[in-house]
Amino acid sequence: MSSKKMNSTNDASSSRDVVGGGESVIVDHGRRRGTCGYCKSPARSSISHGLSAETLTVSDYQALIDRGWRRSGCYLYKQEMDKTCCPSYTIRLKASDFVPSKEQQRVSRRLERFLDGKLDVQSREQTDASSSHQVSDSGRKTFGTARSEEKNNVEPVMDDLSKMIDQAVQICIQSGEFPSNMQIPKASVKKVFFDKRKKLSKGPEQLLYTSNVAFPLAAAIKRTLSSEKVEMNGNKLSPEIISEMLLTAMSKVGETPGISIKVSKGHINFLSASQDSFSEKDVVPNDNISRGAKKDSENHKVRKLKLEMRLKRSSFDPEEHELYKRYQLKVHNDNPSHVVEHSYKRFLVDSPLIYVQPSGNDEKVLVPPCGFGSFHQQYRVDGRLVAVGVVDILPKCLSSVYLFWDPDYAFLSLGKYSAIQEINWVRENQVHCPTLEYYYLGFYIHSCSKMRYKAAYRPSELLCPLRFQWVPYDVARPLLDKKPYVILSDIKESQSQCSSQPHASETLGTSEHEEMEQGETNDHFMGGSDDDEDEEMDESESEDTYIESDIIDNIIIGLYGTQYRYKVKETPFRFRSLLKLIGCHQCLPLSNSHVDNKTKRWIWKDLRKMLNPVGRKQLEPMLQSYRKVVGEELAERMVYELR
Repeated sequence: MSSKKMNSTNDASSSRDVVGGGESVIVDHGRRRGTCGYCKSPARSSISHGLSAETLTVSDYQALIDRGWRRSGCYLYKQEMDKTCCPSYTIRLKASDFVPSKEQQRVSRRLERFLDGKLDVQSREQTDASSSHQVSDSGRKTFGTARSEEKNNVEPVMDDLSKMIDQAVQICIQSGEFPSNMQIPKASVKKVFFDKRKKLSKGPEQLLYTSNVAFPLAAAIKRTLSSEKVEMNGNKLSPEIISEMLLTAMSKVGETPGISIKVSKGHINFLSASQDSFSEKDVVPNDNISRGAKKDSENHKVRKLKLEMRLKRSSFDPEEHELYKRYQLKVHNDNPSHVVEHSYKRFLVDSPLIYVQPSGNDEKVLVPPCGFGSFHQQYRVDGRLVAVGVVDILPKCLSSVYLFWDPDYAFLSLGKYSAIQEINWVRENQVHCPTLEYYYLGFYIHSCSKMRYKAAYRPSELLCPLRFQWVPYDVARPLLDKKPYVILSDIKESQSQCSSQPHASETLGTSEHEEMEQGETNDHFMGGSDDDEDEEMDESESEDTYIESDIIDNIIIGLYGTQYRYKVKETPFRFRSLLKLIGCHQCLPLSNSHVDNKTKRWIWKDLRKMLNPVGRKQLEPMLQSYRKVVGEELAERMVYELR
């Protein structure tokens, strides 16, 4: 492949060493075969190429995902699209062009109603139970659980109101209005759900809580007086009268800020003093996510629940791990042995990406305030962790890696909500980093119906697996309906009369956030072809200069044109031994390398002359395959490690 062709097809690769420092160090695992988690084929029909990264610059990873690669922890994989059972196309959208669907707008409004305490969880659960939504049945809340959570959310307020009623009863007993020897029923205050508030509310105030304690009090008073055969004040105390007496007594106990008390037909009702009061202010960054949707926050400036989003660099957090375990066990029915701390760290915490600090005012390369690298976006409701989005923030995009959420909050469709938030984050941070334009949703598998939701984020585009050009989803869809593997750029070229640019303008769908499966790394290695002709050994080289297998271990090499470069990662003794083995006069240090032999040092050497025929036969097919899958420019830039 010519460098000219590479420049036209892989625009990300052109930004060599522009962002951050460090270098990418790669280990090549070659072709991998495994079972497919999508088509569930019993055969090992999933075919991919695997790499693992010791370190990886954000610019190099941006270039890799623009060639169809994805990461799972420190493992990188790319489907062999023409051979694998379920071809996986990289899918993205330009954040500034995003147009939310009606369903996505409903998700945003639903969460706002939940924060305002307006969401009828019971009816919502019944709706979810009858729909074919992608949320797993094991992750949905029963009505009893929903009611229990509603109770927990307002328990302190309800408890205070119950104590206020009990104090009012004691005041009535002390004043002689109630008999002192009666059995006093405990006051009970209940929450009034949103669907009943509309029916019971009269005027601008909202009915929040109610108590029917006057009815058991009337019965208790009646039993006490009947046993004593006397009447108090010559009157029968009805629930209506008792509720009026308690209302008067409660006014002596004190006031509850933001709540007014009224009685009606024996019930003691607690109402909001106004529609804008009673609770904490909502803290929701990026609250303008629903373009075109009317926001409840315009009419309700304060909310009962507070949603917070916190972006932090990827690191192990026991609270996040506990949430991950609950999600995997309840939603995906995972084996408990698969969600232990070690596997969680390897999958979602470990990252090879080299962190890039935020840019200063005088720097040429602009970096967003959080920097570039791997991050965890936490979603908390009143301090409770309800979801975590694992993302990579790169020079051109925010790439979604994984999302896990609290099964108790499945009714909020947090997958969709978090995706919208991430798209909006890209929009907002373009001010700080103009190159940051795209939102990558991972892989799209058209033959798997569960993955088609990703096209809902409009307008999306798919990456051509051959020429690495971006093609609008609507253009690709008709052919993908006919066969799973399509060279998408062929479609684009056939429509060149209508459009000459590779950017998408239209798309289609409805959605839930990506749930990327971990790349398989336990398959046997299948390297390059074995029919490569052996190169004849240069007779001027003695056998002593060959690098045997024990010396090849832990030597890092990288491709650079027709020569290879390698770096010794050994102790000074092993380093000097290697110099002696290959001959110091043959080693040329790089101009920017360390010159002290006691430290790690770069050396130039045509590795082909240093390997015996067997070594060359093993190594060269691997390198040829590697150059093909990562591209010539990245192959020259990244360091290739032999193990």
